[in-house]
Amino acid sequence: MSSAEIAANALNTAAIVLAGRNSVHTWWTGILGCGVFAWVFYGTQLYADVTLQVFFIGSSVVGWWRWRRTREHLPVPVRFTQPATVAGLAAAGVVTTLAYGWLLYRFTNAYAPFLDSVVLAFSVIGTFLLVDRRVESWWCWLIVNTVAVPLYASRTLYLTAALYAVYWVNAVIALRCWWRLAQRTA
Repeated sequence: MSSAEIAANALNTAAIVLAGRNSVHTWWTGILGCGVFAWVFYGTQLYADVTLQVFFIGSSVVGWWRWRRTREHLPVPVRFTQPATVAGLAAAGVVTTLAYGWLLYRFTNAYAPFLDSVVLAFSVIGTFLLVDRRVESWWCWLIVNTVAVPLYASRTLYLTAALYAVYWVNAVIALRCWWRLAQRTA
């Protein structure tokens, strides 16, 4: 366990807890954590995760701006996504997983390219939904965390794997919280 892995996990844990609490501070803490995680994942040959960290940094800038933007001084409300959109996003996640996994398998020495690609694809979808304060983002994080725990443990990133197990619990709690918030605004 390196000091970089510890720092990345501390920052990202703060960001994830803040996201579950619907706090705008999730974004800047996430930017810092993702920068450090990009370095950690590069060193363990989880290249889809490196790509994902770069995406997270960019989307965190957008999320920070979006969550701070208000209409009549009210934050963008937490809300549900239409079922047809959810189905389309799920299909896009599967296709992206297969395509990116194949690219990593074919052209790199990536470890577990398809599992790594599940983490990438559903993290991207989850982030887009999170930026727009959609309840369904937490379903994506449940998928990501379920795959990430054994994947990271297999690369001896034990602290990261343990925290992703905690993030799974956080996603369940956040899903319930956001569900209630969305029902109030529906």
